[in-house]
Amino acid sequence: MTVNTIPRTRLPREVRMEQTLRAAHDLFAERGYGPVTMDEVAASVGVTKPLLYNYFGNKERLYLACMEPAGDALVAAVVGAVQRTSTPEQALRSGIHAFFAFVDRDRNSWRVLFDETQPLEGGIALRVAAYRAEIAELVAEVMLAQLTPPSRLQVDALSVALLGAAEALVRWWLRTESLTASETAELLIRTVEPGLAAGVAAVRKKTSGSHGSSQAPVDLAPAQGGAGA
Repeated sequence: MTVNTIPRTRLPREVRMEQTLRAAHDLFAERGYGPVTMDEVAASVGVTKPLLYNYFGNKERLYLACMEPAGDALVAAVVGAVQRTSTPEQALRSGIHAFFAFVDRDRNSWRVLFDETQPLEGGIALRVAAYRAEIAELVAEVMLAQLTPPSRLQVDALSVALLGAAEALVRWWLRTESLTASETAELLIRTVEPGLAAGVAAVRKKTSGSHGSSQAPVDLAPAQGGAGA
């Protein structure tokens, strides 16, 4: 494989590091964490491998330096979209659309953030898990606002399931290009909204029926035991 190199010139450290990050980001997005070597990154930016290690320490730290701006930008995009809404229903729709719009706007950042060749443990895995947890918590808060009185256990499970579905749908969309980003977001929303609407209606009906009685608050968690329990 021929690697295009940048002629080596004397540049300030900060400029050279930024140049290196851009080159590494492109390589990781194109081929994934696993196959890319530090030799290739060094060659692509026109620096020596010892200098590359001096800048970033090791491949994991270099990857984190490429990945963290992408993760921060994705979380900021979803949070910003949700905060501009006034109802839980709008918040869910806007958050999902913001998720897909981010991928459409910066596909390389998505590929670096959710690269399937990343190690399953260590600093990279922990950082990606933290981003997922942050987004899942935001989704859970939106669901909690709709499902009142809520079952926190069920809402936490649903938020993780929704994020997993969004990631899987993004991979399908990028692979097929069958729909636009907005159309793909709407597909997910149409799948999720009926279940949430049914949950809200059930809660309201049961809560209304128990008004003025000694009936306990409704819990959305599945009942334990069988019919004869």
